Amino acid sequence: MVALLASRTLSVPIACTPQKVVDFVSNPANLPQWASGLCLSVKQTASGWIAETPYGPMPVRFVEKNSLGVLDHYVMTTPGVEVYVPMRVLPNGEGSELLFTLFRTPDMSDAKFEEDATLVRQDLDTLQKLLGQ
Repeated sequence: MVALLASRTLSVPIACTPQKVVDFVSNPANLPQWASGLCLSVKQTASGWIAETPYGPMPVRFVEKNSLGVLDHYVMTTPGVEVYVPMRVLPNGEGSELLFTLFRTPDMSDAKFEEDATLVRQDLDTLQKLLGQ
């Protein structure tokens, strides 16, 4: 039998083009503007982007820019442990729909999973306000 992680996909409509969402979200320098649940600040180093988080520095990397609206990224929460974060932007009428899938890791409590989902919802709402203007 295949072991599966629990997951929750959250989405938000954004009143701007998918390309504008992709351009903004895929730039790690913009993380502090919208990902307050993860990132207090961010800096680029020779080895990549490092997010300063409430839990200490965490390397962050996005997949290569693409025309498909894929904004997947990876966060190294502890040395050797990289968390996959799937994220997509889809056309929605004249605007966009941004989807974020949150996976529950095997060691994550129900309360922590709910807390993370709440933080993701806040981050998506922030993106909606930032980009929908």
